[in-house]
Amino acid sequence: MIRFPADVVSRLRSFYEGRSVCVTGGAGFIGGHLVDTLHSLGASVCVIDDLSSSTLDHLGELLAMEPERVRFVQGSILDDDAVRDAVRGTAVVFHLAAIGSVPRSIEDPERTWQVNATGTLRVLQSARAHGAERVVFAASSSAYGDSPTLPKVETQVPAPRSPYAASKLAGEHLISAWSHSYGLSGVSLRYFNVFGPRQPADSAYAAVVPAFVKRIASGEPLTMHGDGSQSRDFTYVANAVLATLLAGSARLRTSGEVVNVGTARRTTVRELATMIGERCGRPSFPITETPPRPGDVQHSLASLDRAKELIGYTPVVSLEEGLTETVSWYAGASTRRT
Repeated sequence: MIRFPADVVSRLRSFYEGRSVCVTGGAGFIGGHLVDTLHSLGASVCVIDDLSSSTLDHLGELLAMEPERVRFVQGSILDDDAVRDAVRGTAVVFHLAAIGSVPRSIEDPERTWQVNATGTLRVLQSARAHGAERVVFAASSSAYGDSPTLPKVETQVPAPRSPYAASKLAGEHLISAWSHSYGLSGVSLRYFNVFGPRQPADSAYAAVVPAFVKRIASGEPLTMHGDGSQSRDFTYVANAVLATLLAGSARLRTSGEVVNVGTARRTTVRELATMIGERCGRPSFPITETPPRPGDVQHSLASLDRAKELIGYTPVVSLEEGLTETVSWYAGASTRRT
């Protein structure tokens, strides 16, 4: 369970307690942590997820424990009936459902576009039809592309380098267009490399942190795409959830603004591997370098000025704390499996 400072919890509870919300992709990694926190704040939550890249293993506990406050709709955001069922009666829609992998988008760009772009349109149409107050969209820092300018500021011209990035950028434009055309309050959060407990480690499309933890902990050679000098703003999931909740509860009329969600700290992939190795008790480990992947960018770092000004966001968990929590969770998960 994500833990926030007491004053933050009090502020969020005053908004979410007793309020009905919808989380698309709520059985997934970030979505699952968001649902947990919304439930702990007293909200009633409807989750829609097609379970194509997730399971009900975690969400099932909440469904069994409090079915009157947690409801699940199994379906795609491309299914209008399923989306209507999930969104109806909710005040805030957190739209996280997506195909969330650059390599997968390069292999299947059409499906990526359908889910990430057309799916967002359908969520917006349903939110508008049912009188939702706000839509919070999970956008991506990949929209910035490979511009050498750091930190990344929301006013920079986007330069997507992959079908995934292009589809997420299209979602941002849809949020803005529906805000201006129909008065639907919306905000797009550009997440920067979110990691944490329960992030899938076994997929061919696994993100770098779970992939590194799995390989280092098991003594397997670490696969590093490129020489490891590429850098990222690695963002612990608690920070992403906090920003998402703040965006949903901000007491202002958002009209499609784009907001960075990161930590304003840059770490190279090789530095990240060293930090994970220390926490796994393996300070040295074999590394296999492979060519950089198509669509990957070299450097990424978030400016948080707009996030602080618009939604009051500052990160609450450091990279070191987040990695310690994450490695500990994977170690516990390995023990539970055995």
